[in-house]
Amino acid sequence: NTSECEKYACCPLPPYLEDSGCVIEEDDNAGRPLRDVCFHLLKLYSDRSYELDQLLDPRSVTCDPLDFRLSWHLWEVLRALNYSHLCQQSWGVLNTSYAAQLESEGLWEWAVFVMLHEPDTQ
Repeated sequence: NTSECEKYACCPLPPYLEDSGCVIEEDDNAGRPLRDVCFHLLKLYSDRSYELDQLLDPRSVTCDPLDFRLSWHLWEVLRALNYSHLCQQSWGVLNTSYAAQLESEGLWEWAVFVMLHEPDTQ
């Protein structure tokens, strides 16, 4: 029973921002609000065509925007569940970013494994 301008709950922020006391209305890069990965999963459950780019953004899980570990594994789980509406460019960025992260840690064998999931074989 609150008016539209009165908020009764905080936005579902990522875990690393949850207790910081900061309120983020919009992300500077894309103009979209930054939300927790669980929030995005619930949105995807309620709307099967929900945009996967927001869900797989590393900043929805960790403060390191270059940490693609959970994003890549989550994408593979979603693909197994027949969610396939991630554009090929985003899929490629996800694969190459995670492979580069693994290679920089000296795990080049796993980087090759990740690159074997690349949609464009060329």
